[in-house]
Amino acid sequence: MSEDLKTGETAVRHHKNRHLYERFEGLIGVLMVAAVVVLAIGLIYGLVTTGDSTPSYLR
Repeated sequence: MSEDLKTGETAVRHHKNRHLYERFEGLIGVLMVAAVVVLAIGLIYGLVTTGDSTPSYLR
C-alpha cells in the first residue's frame, strides 16, 4: 500500500469471492475420470461374471 495509514486504521485485505467449482476446478476432472474408470470396471466385471452379454429378456 503506497498510502500511509492514519492512526487507528487497519489494513483489511478482502478475500476474492470464488465459486465452489473454481476452488475444486482441478479436482473435478480427476473425479470424472475416476468415475468413468469405475463404471468401466463394473461393466467388464458384469460381463465376465455372467458369461453371456445378451440380456435375459432378449433370450
